[in-house]
Amino acid sequence: MAEAKILLERGTLWRAAVERTRAALLCGALQPIATECEALPVDGADFVVRILTHLGRKHDALVVQHREGRDPFLPYDEDLFVAEVSDTHVCLLNKFNVLDHHLLLVTRDFEEQESPLTRADFAALAACMAEFDAFAFYNAGHVAGASQPHKHLQLVPAPIGPGPERTPIDPWLEASPPKLPFRCAFARLGKGDDRFPVYGELARAVELDRAPRPYNLLVTRDWMLLVPRSRASFKGVFVNALGFAGGLLVGSREQLSVVRDLGPLTILRAVAEPGVPRRVAE
Repeated sequence: MAEAKILLERGTLWRAAVERTRAALLCGALQPIATECEALPVDGADFVVRILTHLGRKHDALVVQHREGRDPFLPYDEDLFVAEVSDTHVCLLNKFNVLDHHLLLVTRDFEEQESPLTRADFAALAACMAEFDAFAFYNAGHVAGASQPHKHLQLVPAPIGPGPERTPIDPWLEASPPKLPFRCAFARLGKGDDRFPVYGELARAVELDRAPRPYNLLVTRDWMLLVPRSRASFKGVFVNALGFAGGLLVGSREQLSVVRDLGPLTILRAVAEPGVPRRVAE
């Protein structure tokens, strides 16, 4: 496969995201989902539980989309367009965003969300992550929290929690192996490391190459974490990659009570696979 040609002009992505956000809010193309937040300290990590309100608009849009068999990325809404990233990917605003300046890195041609990430995916991701300090993630399939079948990675500005760390779970990643009570693979990244081969090592460490299945991939400038998934939700609480970074989303105060009563780690353990963390690519 030919190398992806990067089209993104350096130093322009963040400004474009801010400007497009302002315009998309004014015209109504961007429809943020309001939240209330609660911090839940868990063994040295400050988890953030966001209670989502006004989910009806997103639900209704998904119902219509599925009924019509429509791909919202082909064609994409021009009012949500942020930048041409490469000859294989474009950057869009997430229409129903929970976090500010939530970006989607979408393949120009249709690819299945469950399909393995490619060198072109990582080339586009690297171009975007060089622009601002971001937390990036990939929900590989519905069971992993994806709501769209068209392949897309996601980026949000870091930090994503109340502390100075990029994610609430950063303190747990200092241990060797990381303090994560489920099967996963973790790698530290050096400056300029090519993330694509590291992704391959992580996948092999949890045998995704032998038995493909849903997973979440979490990426910062300093590390990558891959978590195989066993189910989409537990006790009504749905989990995507943000959950494994320390940011759970719930749809009601009843679900918040479930998270409080069980504890975030019980929920994450239930939707992951049993096992222990593997540390690779040192």
